[in-house]
Amino acid sequence: MALVAIVGRPNVGKSTLFNRLVGMRQAIVDETAGVTRDRHYGKCEWCGREFSVVDTGGYTSNSDDIFEEEIRKQVVLAVEESDLVLFMVEAQTGITDYDEEIADMLRRSGKEVILCVNKIDSGEKMYDAYQFYALGLGELFSISAANGGGTGDLLDEITRRLPEEDAATKADEHPELPHITIVGKPNVGKSSMTNALLGTERNIVTPLAGTTRDSISTLYNKFGYEFMLVDTAGMRKKSKVHEDLEFYSVMRAIRAIEHSDVCILMIDAQTGIEAQDMAIFNLIQKNRKGCVIVVNKWDAVEKDTNTMREYVEGIKARIAPFNDIPIIFTSVINKQRIMNVLEEAMHVYGNYSRKIKTAELNDAMLPEIENFPPPAWKGKYIKVKYVTQLPTAFPCFAFFCNLPQYIRDPYKRFIENRLREKFDFTGCPLTIYFRQK
Repeated sequence: MALVAIVGRPNVGKSTLFNRLVGMRQAIVDETAGVTRDRHYGKCEWCGREFSVVDTGGYTSNSDDIFEEEIRKQVVLAVEESDLVLFMVEAQTGITDYDEEIADMLRRSGKEVILCVNKIDSGEKMYDAYQFYALGLGELFSISAANGGGTGDLLDEITRRLPEEDAATKADEHPELPHITIVGKPNVGKSSMTNALLGTERNIVTPLAGTTRDSISTLYNKFGYEFMLVDTAGMRKKSKVHEDLEFYSVMRAIRAIEHSDVCILMIDAQTGIEAQDMAIFNLIQKNRKGCVIVVNKWDAVEKDTNTMREYVEGIKARIAPFNDIPIIFTSVINKQRIMNVLEEAMHVYGNYSRKIKTAELNDAMLPEIENFPPPAWKGKYIKVKYVTQLPTAFPCFAFFCNLPQYIRDPYKRFIENRLREKFDFTGCPLTIYFRQK
């Protein structure tokens, strides 16, 4: 699929245009300059033609922003991998030194460039756009990303200039891929883990908590695995979230969990599993998502013979009763056990999407229920006749019996444990219903 990169200096409206092109509020938009830091991908469809769009951070030099160097790297990477570049400038401030620097960089790149003059909200402001011909990038398009003015003509030009799609590529479209989301508190190493798995500097990494703001999706296609890998902003408790931007970032992270299949919950080995880690774990469980727990920064912990075993027992005691979860100890900086995380995540996804035949399920579970039937209630005996897996995205089972209202939680937990013994559901929360036959 063809790729279009949106570049420009800070606060010219790149994320606003990105959201308009992909048709949803996918990138955070705020009046503060420098909100977007990492590359952010989405899809746009126009007149039957589909292409990918990448939003980038504002390109600057010699500024106060400590992320300046990393953002510039991300912009250059986005330009290199794109087929077409939308260079955004802003009519009100005119041509700035940054604009000239970016124009020079784009001319050297040899890429196809479309010059977009943003914030042309009225006919009078059209005259402010003509000064940008001085950048020497050819025809310009006057748009208003906020209200959509001029974006139709811009999309026509984009589809005209994009390389023709290969017929073979069209026929071989990817099916819906699994979504694996990395979540956790700020500064536990989520972006470092993403970069280590991808083998590239995909996301900006600094020692400061809160570097990542958006939820960043990337296609992973290596070692026989193919899935969408999503890096999220760190989630802090509500009382610690003061900025609007961080509130939006946390909301995006929560939405990423809701749309994922498997969540990799990262914990800092130095602090152990804290209340906020438990809150994120409960969110994963409540949304019925697969889970892998990764204890990062294991190299910074003093160890003896039983340290790892005691650590595992401590985590399982905190997350009980749902403690059938893989726990992996990593050091992302030293690249320790990174591939184990990937293998376990895909193993959990296999369990998460497993469908068991009804006959196989009945053969395994009915003898267990016969040996240990539900306790009688007020002299009434409960007889379970039949079990089937429900057609849901997550593992969900219905047990049909004569008196479902008399079955209590301890017996449901017994049934869940027997299911986990007979079939591999490691890392997946199970939902069990007892229904009237």
